[in-house]
Amino acid sequence: MPRILLLALATLWLVPATARAQHLRDRVADLFTFGDCGRALCLDGSINAANGHGEHFIPDAISGTATLIGFLNAAIASAAGAIPLSASSAGVTFKFVNGFPVRTSNSNGSVFGERGQTLGRGRVLLGANLIGVNFATLRGVPLGQLEFNLAHQDVDPQGLGEPVLENEVIAMDMSLSMNLLVSTFVATYGLSDRVDVGIAVPLVHTSLQGRSTARILPFGASPAHFFTGTPENPGLTARAATFGSATGLGDVAIRLKGNLLLTDRVAFALAGDARLPTGNEEDLLGAGSASLRSQAVLSLILGGVEPHINLGYLLRGGDQPDAILTTLGFESPLAPWASLAVDVLSEWQVGDSPFTIPQPIEFALPFKRTLASTNLPERKDHRVLGTLGFRFQTPGGPMIVASGLVPLKAGQLEPRLAWTLGLEFNF
Repeated sequence: MPRILLLALATLWLVPATARAQHLRDRVADLFTFGDCGRALCLDGSINAANGHGEHFIPDAISGTATLIGFLNAAIASAAGAIPLSASSAGVTFKFVNGFPVRTSNSNGSVFGERGQTLGRGRVLLGANLIGVNFATLRGVPLGQLEFNLAHQDVDPQGLGEPVLENEVIAMDMSLSMNLLVSTFVATYGLSDRVDVGIAVPLVHTSLQGRSTARILPFGASPAHFFTGTPENPGLTARAATFGSATGLGDVAIRLKGNLLLTDRVAFALAGDARLPTGNEEDLLGAGSASLRSQAVLSLILGGVEPHINLGYLLRGGDQPDAILTTLGFESPLAPWASLAVDVLSEWQVGDSPFTIPQPIEFALPFKRTLASTNLPERKDHRVLGTLGFRFQTPGGPMIVASGLVPLKAGQLEPRLAWTLGLEFNF
């Protein structure tokens, strides 16, 4: 086991750090940047015309726009840190009776949910799996159909709409695409019949691309703001695009599980893991802060079905809110060499997120009216995933693991389907 841990830790030093002129997370702001000004929502046409209106939409001056960009960045950056890890003590589990190993489970184990049994003294689980995620929705809204309305700065006198040019709005349509490919290397060692320790080292490839179209909605016959052109011939539409990718180490997890009760039909354990902020948040490879997970794990053996329940708490660092964790699932042997694993994984947000949707735009003059800032809803980012997986034991070789994950509730940034494929060695 010490050699395994040293090998996993050495991986941290072997992943190259690639210098980039622009981090992947910064590319979100590119979709709000038009022309050559170099700043989000800076209007080249109005600046070149020297009419004094070229900087009235920039995020530094308008809290709603800055909040919106911050929300998008937070949602995208947290995606890599939210990918579930495979179960720490999967495969066949044993205990020693009179010096001989005796199986403590009938199935080949779960895919994501933890069970109360541990590996057994001196036993080792080595695994490698690949997870592919193509994100499709943000709070239930398709990523190809994001809409934003951006308000003018409220200059003196107070009250949006005075002077009348403050009624002009930038309406944006945005299409985003984000994909993750995560290779995770897992090692678990049975310190005793009751205690397992392990490590999970993910390597993450993230790609991001997007397009946006912005239109200035004039208020009156002669718009005061324009992207290009002149006051006599203004250009009121502009487009932007961005793309990029990054590859590197994700957030490494150190795991521990201790069994407190083990009978022929019932197993109860406490499990925890610490995820270290080893992934580069700016390149969307990790959450950017450490997190701690603790769970109570109960599993049963009821004939041909082995249900399990996990209940725990996720303590996040940084700006991300904490969450209550629940997992309900079961494993069932289909044949001596194959088993089925089903889980429902959920995270229930605790408290409010620091990154929220900006409030609707309120115009005071020339008449009172309200305009939604975005088609994204304001709500908590609870996440519920359903998983269906299979484990196949090859003759004298590794265990093959395959599963699919489907969101059952619209959370923050979700795929329509994620898949995982892996190999495990249990000896």
